[in-house]
Amino acid sequence: MAIHKMLRRSLSAEKRSTQVPKGHFAVYVGESEKKRFIIPLTYLNNPLFQELLCQAEEEFGFHHPMGGLTIPCSEELFVDITSHLSRA
Repeated sequence: MAIHKMLRRSLSAEKRSTQVPKGHFAVYVGESEKKRFIIPLTYLNNPLFQELLCQAEEEFGFHHPMGGLTIPCSEELFVDITSHLSRA
């Protein structure tokens, strides 16, 4: 659950600042209410995360309603996936 706390911390930090640390990027996740997560760029190389990107491309194309990369999945699924990636 450490990744969940880390992601939550990044979400609360987002309210204080819109800065993204070097080596990371912001994504918006959620089905109805979108939440912002800051994740490492290294996730882009992972096939599991690449599948999420393909889903985002299919659903939104190049138009993302939040103005940033929007991942079309539940927050719970996203936390599960990123938790798995952080252990890999």
